[in-house]
Amino acid sequence: MEEDSSRFDRDRVIVPDEALPNVEAPSAAFLVQLFVVPGIIVSIIVFVWLAFHWLAHLGNDPQGYVRTLRRDNEGRWQAALNLANDLRGPGGGALKSDESLAVELGKILDSEAASGRTAEQSLVLRQYLCRALGEFSTPAALNPLITRIDSNDDPMVRTAAVEAIAVLWSNLLLGEKQPSDASTVNRVVFKASQSVDAKLRSASAFALGIIGGDGTKERLQNLAHDEIPDVRFNAATSLARLGSKEAVETLREMLSLPDEPVLDDLGQAKRYRRAMIVLNALRAMALLVDSIDEVPEGVLEQVKKLESDPVADVRSSAIALSKKLSRHQSAEKLLLNSRGSEILKE
Repeated sequence: MEEDSSRFDRDRVIVPDEALPNVEAPSAAFLVQLFVVPGIIVSIIVFVWLAFHWLAHLGNDPQGYVRTLRRDNEGRWQAALNLANDLRGPGGGALKSDESLAVELGKILDSEAASGRTAEQSLVLRQYLCRALGEFSTPAALNPLITRIDSNDDPMVRTAAVEAIAVLWSNLLLGEKQPSDASTVNRVVFKASQSVDAKLRSASAFALGIIGGDGTKERLQNLAHDEIPDVRFNAATSLARLGSKEAVETLREMLSLPDEPVLDDLGQAKRYRRAMIVLNALRAMALLVDSIDEVPEGVLEQVKKLESDPVADVRSSAIALSKKLSRHQSAEKLLLNSRGSEILKE
């Protein structure tokens, strides 16, 4: 047994030189993986952090935005987008009322449009500049938007300008800063509503409901029968805001949109869009009833059907509106009964 054990131990002896692989100098590829690639990754992280840090501090320096936007590079649209976001943000109050900033942005927008550039970066920049101007609360932001709407610019830019002027107009009304050129704004948006571009017509239908002016209701009544659903829906919403019964037919069309089963991402997007349309119709109907002081025939029954809608937001909004309409109808009946009693007494 001892002999076998000693033989086993001898067999286990390993010569050091045979146990280790040959030592070779590291290759260039290995060094690149070990040092250069991690260094590049760290550099990218630092660069991204510095970029966000720089963009974050632009909000504290309005002229920093102007300097960035005046530079002739392809990334200017990002600065315009960041400015629009900052204007909408919690700290955007000071920027919104900065008249000099609005004027400078308008000059940059005019200059970019006059350059004749048709590349995608230029179009995107002009759209974001329009949106940024729309977030202001000073009349100084109006003229550049009026110019874009009334120009032969790309329809996407003109659409962005119409959407922006609707937001700007709302801001001015909230701040009780009624501009003197209301008729000019109405004229250019009215003209845009006659465009062959459906998106421009749709944006104009929404904006007219906020801006108002001569001929607005008549134009919106025509748009409420447009062949494009989005145009009809925005026109009906605007008519409801203006207290016109002409909105009822199209609003009921919006309320009747069915909830389709979701089979893929496209189906999910369609379902979300349908929910937004129905919610807008419910809100518009509430505004209309308050304005005309009556419940249009058949509307309460249609709204009640939405109380069991698969979308929770639609259900809750429908329930709230049903209660409102029911109270209104009860009040109408009481009023009619009291009037009938008075007539009988006479």
